[in-house]
Amino acid sequence: MRAVIFDIDGTLLDSVDLHAQAWVEAFAHFGVETDPERVRSQIGKGGDELMPVFLPPDRVERDGKTIEAWRSDLFKRDYLDRVKPFPGVRALFERIRAADMTVALASSGKRDEVEHYQEILGIADLVDTTTSSDDAERSKPHPDIFEAALTKLAPLDTASILVVGDTPYDAEAAGKAGLATVGVLCGGFPEADLSAAGCIAIYRDPQDLLDGFDRSPLAAR
Repeated sequence: MRAVIFDIDGTLLDSVDLHAQAWVEAFAHFGVETDPERVRSQIGKGGDELMPVFLPPDRVERDGKTIEAWRSDLFKRDYLDRVKPFPGVRALFERIRAADMTVALASSGKRDEVEHYQEILGIADLVDTTTSSDDAERSKPHPDIFEAALTKLAPLDTASILVVGDTPYDAEAAGKAGLATVGVLCGGFPEADLSAAGCIAIYRDPQDLLDGFDRSPLAAR
């Protein structure tokens, strides 16, 4: 392996439930009743892919950008300060860098969110490159964000790069870009769903991946 691309929400940060709550509140503000568990199952997608699950196409076309902007402001105002890193994130990144591998982040969030998340995680000095929804026309489970990351990681080929993510959408998107995915369970998705989406190995959380690093796909040569 020469590089590792990390998802952020649910993989490095304990934020999935908070994002789900923000979406439920945003939909309610615009008169849309939703099932919180169903909303949670869609976290990992960007708003462009999440909203059509709950809104008809004409409503997405008419109000989608307004709803997404309202939800983004709500999350920053009422939820962001409650986001916490999972254990072992910085130590895992240090271990990867010590192995002479490049570290990239690929999130369905906006660029400014990705920058702020690096501060929360305390890893900005260990990240070589990032991609966000600002770099992609479509969010996960489409491959655009990972394809953008591959462009930034060139000339490395897909066989020398791994993705680490917590949702089936990460694995699906990565697979469409020709990348293998290591799954983590800390985002709350069932192990069976991650396996079905194509994850080649599954760990509890970043600390578990760090503890098993030498036997993990990240250490493969």
